[in-house]
Amino acid sequence: MRKRWWWVLAGVVVLGGAVTFAVLQRGPRPTQVQMTKIGKEDLQAKVSANGNIQAQKKVDISATIPGQITHLAVEEGDVVTKGEFLLEIDPVNARAAARSSEAGMNALLQDVEAARASLAQARFDFERAEENFRARILSAADHERARTALATAEATVQAAERRVEQARATLEGARNNLAKTVVRAPMDGIVTARRVEEGEVAVIGVQNSPGTVLLTISDMSVVEAEMEVDETSIPSVQVAQKARVRVDAYPNKTFDGVVTEVGSSPILQAGSVEQAIKFKVKIQIKNPPAGIKPGLSVQADILTGFRAKAIAVPLQALVVRDAERKPGETPGPGAARDEEGVYVADKGKARFQPVRTGLIGEMSIEVVEGLQGGETVVSGPFRALREMKPGDAVAEEKEPAGGGATTGAAR
Repeated sequence: MRKRWWWVLAGVVVLGGAVTFAVLQRGPRPTQVQMTKIGKEDLQAKVSANGNIQAQKKVDISATIPGQITHLAVEEGDVVTKGEFLLEIDPVNARAAARSSEAGMNALLQDVEAARASLAQARFDFERAEENFRARILSAADHERARTALATAEATVQAAERRVEQARATLEGARNNLAKTVVRAPMDGIVTARRVEEGEVAVIGVQNSPGTVLLTISDMSVVEAEMEVDETSIPSVQVAQKARVRVDAYPNKTFDGVVTEVGSSPILQAGSVEQAIKFKVKIQIKNPPAGIKPGLSVQADILTGFRAKAIAVPLQALVVRDAERKPGETPGPGAARDEEGVYVADKGKARFQPVRTGLIGEMSIEVVEGLQGGETVVSGPFRALREMKPGDAVAEEKEPAGGGATTGAAR
């Protein structure tokens, strides 16, 4: 009986050794990962930005003279034509000033006529004195007084004419102020803002203080989306690039657009200096819907590049790691310390393959050097890619792990 138990014990030991040997031969348990076979696809690079609808041409009408608004003829949304009456500022004071200037100028014109009559008489007196002086029947003193009277009369006429010119300029200014009491549309368009009511007092700007903005007229025949593009994306944005624009007020619709302006200076923003730097980009919407209004929120995808049949890997498969150096190699000044690459699944092992990337699409990135197509790369999860080392055993997950993959490069 005891002999049989010894045999059983020996069998267990042998079986345990065999299992241990098999485990040691198999190596560590492979990491469960997601894999993607590399192929070719069309890549569309784009820059996304947010902004607002604006008319390409708009005018803010401000008060040029102070006064109470006595007549307001338009409402927001009204269509107006160039020269159409919009509003009137109380003209009483301006009209009185114009009439006063006109009366003063008329009085000065009478003075000019009187001065010219005096000049004519002085000229006649001088001519007669000249004849008498030559006939030696007039003294030299009387002759000189006649000459002086003529010169004085000429000077009086010139002074009166100068005063008339001054009065005419004053009258012109008074009439101009009177004309400014009536505000007319400077162009065809739509009244997109009415910031005053009848009876309010319009105030003109003084130095750094702006005046009252009465109305805003916008020409909505040409509609633009004014976007704010991040500094990291602005180098790839150029005039004439196409764009796809979505307006929040028109869901499930996309409008064609084209970039018409790319700002060269950053948008000035009040507040913290640590705010992200953005640049203004204008996109003209080619087929705007009827009744579109300025100020509506928009999102736009600016199409910055296209590559047909490009070798591409998923964005989350791209790994950035410290570049390996050869033994004894000393990095030179400005030498790159990072290298991009992917982990290729090769016979159950992860092999790091450096790559050179190109165009970035929505979910994929172009590989211009390092892959030929047809390879299988590790594309997730993010935690596994972050911790993976060349030579690690890998196996494909039967079901994708929830929430593991993350768009972007792992380090």
